Amino acid sequence: MFRYAPALPALLLSLSLVAQPSGPDKKVADFVDRSLPELVTFYKDLHANPEVSFMEQQTAAKVAAQLRGLGFAVTENLGGHGVVGVLKNGDGPTVLVRTDLDALPVAEQTGLPYASQVRMKDDAGNEVPAMHACGHDLHMTVFTGVARTLTQFKDDWKGTVVMIGQPAEERSGGAIAMLREGLYTKFPRPDYALALHTNATLPAGKVGYTEGPVMANVDAVDITVRGVGGHGALPHTTKDPIVLAAQIVLALQTVVSRQTSPFDPCVVTVGSIHGGTQFNIIPDQVELKLTLRSYSDVVRNNTIEAIKRIIKGTAEAAGVPQDRLPAIKIREPYTPSTVNDVPLTRRLTGVFTRVLGKENVVATPPSTVGEDFSRFGRETPNVPICMYWLGAVDPKKAEESAKAGTGLPSLHSALFAPLPEPAIRAGIRTMSASVMDLLKK
Repeated sequence: MFRYAPALPALLLSLSLVAQPSGPDKKVADFVDRSLPELVTFYKDLHANPEVSFMEQQTAAKVAAQLRGLGFAVTENLGGHGVVGVLKNGDGPTVLVRTDLDALPVAEQTGLPYASQVRMKDDAGNEVPAMHACGHDLHMTVFTGVARTLTQFKDDWKGTVVMIGQPAEERSGGAIAMLREGLYTKFPRPDYALALHTNATLPAGKVGYTEGPVMANVDAVDITVRGVGGHGALPHTTKDPIVLAAQIVLALQTVVSRQTSPFDPCVVTVGSIHGGTQFNIIPDQVELKLTLRSYSDVVRNNTIEAIKRIIKGTAEAAGVPQDRLPAIKIREPYTPSTVNDVPLTRRLTGVFTRVLGKENVVATPPSTVGEDFSRFGRETPNVPICMYWLGAVDPKKAEESAKAGTGLPSLHSALFAPLPEPAIRAGIRTMSASVMDLLKK
């Protein structure tokens, strides 16, 4: 097929419209390019040697060694295997930059030459596979590159940088543990807190931003539906918890459809239901496991109260004795919604555009996944936070997927395989420029 080829002057003009780094941005871009081979090697080592939540001892040691070698004052084992590195460079604001450290209990199937073959014991003593299926290895590599860049260009900024390696993000325990052990009291309290997260649909080399709510409240709920067991042939002599559980599952669908405003995002999903052992035995109880997602605390609290009301009322209507009413447990800690500070996000979006060009900065919709980075913004007084998306998909695969209408391997998939070099480059350049902009002289 014939395609229009622009004349040379027009082609040169179109190329000139793409952001070309200049001044400090060019210095940083050149430095990142020179550092990239070593950083990719570091990335592959992290990818091949993952550790699951609460077990990130060696991973934390590697991150701490990188910071210590650059002159950061490093503290280890805060809130578990948490790492804190502080670099003071004169008077000025304080910016916190976070990476997460943990991997997932997933058996990798990417076929990469540096794919994880790791099997390890989790914190409960179970043997599990381990894989960086959520991109935390990319996060740590960008984090390390940012630390190197800020150290290299100390003449271009003034203030304090606090860089933290957070454990147990996947289990939503690491952020709150670090805060409880004094992250904001033993170390400089940040004026801003920044993080990025790998995106499994955005092409590598691009970044995405969201103003306001970007990720959801996440609650895990256990419900024990109790009845009175007996013979399957004599259901009238029992209080069948399987029938009761089925009624509860259906009734829970009204929490979103009939008890929540259509303008307030809310998800109630029953992800697990287990009960009974034999075809002719009515069991004594059935176990349900739910995940709840919302953006506002009001919707979260209303959803929990509605669920409690539904399970109690349904059981009472079935004649279940008071001492056998269902039990509900809201697991703690829950994951609060991540809400990007709007002025901060708009400021950083301008930085991203300057560094990568407008065509590589994408407005992204909110998601109902969760991230406990949110906790770093909820301490009183609140700290403005911003988490942005880092594209990680091979652009060719992203284009093919869009044309064919087929999906790409998602985060947490055994097939998730980021394209490292352009993703790492974009991550370091945008995060370094963001910190330097917030700490500019």
